[in-house]
Amino acid sequence: MNIGIVCYPTFGGSGVVATELGKALAEKGHNIHFITYKMPFRLDTVLANVYYHEVRISDYDLFDYAPYELSLTNKMVDVALHENLDVIHVHYAIPHASAAYTAKQILAESGKSLPYITTLHGTDITLIGKDPSYKEVITFAMNQSDKITAVSESLRKDTLMHFVVKKDIDVIPNFICSENYPETQNERLRSMYAPNGEKIIMHISNFRKVKRVEDVLKIYLIIRKEINSKLILVGDGPERHKIEEMCRQEGCEDDVICLGKLTETISILSAADLFILPSETESFGLAALEAFASGVPVISTNTGGLPEVNIHGETGFLSDVGDVDDMAKNALTILKDEETLKEFKERARKHSRKFDIDKILPLYEKLYEEVLGR
Repeated sequence: MNIGIVCYPTFGGSGVVATELGKALAEKGHNIHFITYKMPFRLDTVLANVYYHEVRISDYDLFDYAPYELSLTNKMVDVALHENLDVIHVHYAIPHASAAYTAKQILAESGKSLPYITTLHGTDITLIGKDPSYKEVITFAMNQSDKITAVSESLRKDTLMHFVVKKDIDVIPNFICSENYPETQNERLRSMYAPNGEKIIMHISNFRKVKRVEDVLKIYLIIRKEINSKLILVGDGPERHKIEEMCRQEGCEDDVICLGKLTETISILSAADLFILPSETESFGLAALEAFASGVPVISTNTGGLPEVNIHGETGFLSDVGDVDDMAKNALTILKDEETLKEFKERARKHSRKFDIDKILPLYEKLYEEVLGR
């Protein structure tokens, strides 16, 4: 099949999933055409059957904001015609679904059929999509999609609660490529960041308010009173400066390591003992799944799709949003005893295999075939 994939190329989970899906499909022999405004950051090597088409945005003085959706639509039409696309798969509804609908109508005028699938990832529904400025358009574009998928049952329910969706929504979870994750910890990195054998606590996010990175630090401050440990923060965003100020105020800046954005996080994850994800909401919790694949248990909130990924008492623990005392207590339960930590690590890694790309890829291939009537 010739498959077009539209996604955001940045560090968000939707772009990661879309890019890894495209790469896996290419390995199966499909021709994959990424359509976006910048090379996806996970598309960092030349791969067979993978092509990138840049959406160029014209800069006219007339516009305060360049009309990206129009440029994207035009590029979709161009690629569909010249690369003979069979189907287009848009990740994140805004504005990709509405652009795909318009492209489909334009192509129909020239006699070409281009079905499109919309995959919902989270804030396109739970946050931005509910904005009155977008809601009616997104509702229409979803209902015009040939298929709709959501990355968790929680997100499917949220979508049906907030939008009048007349189509079935298939739940296809996010995934990991198990073979990319090492079976053992990275001792070189452990000795670099924890030279005295400290436990390594980790958090990876885009440092937005919804991630509640302040809670990560509060939890760590409780943990470090009882366990010699280091906190590694990976990522960047609007909350980073506040966290760095808090570290200085608490006098723990020497034990909190801020690494900023990393295009590849598997290596650093393999050095961790525990991952903290205290988000206000997560439609799925890809960061938790990636931690599990590295053999790292997770302390998380019980919101959104997280209970579908993090199994309480087995792969980690779940707590109410903002309950840093309970999260710290759970973290200490895992970290205080080496045998307990080892058992959680083993269960986390084993659990992640349920979400391996080999199990998820056939679900998407079946979806494409259904759309194409094969």
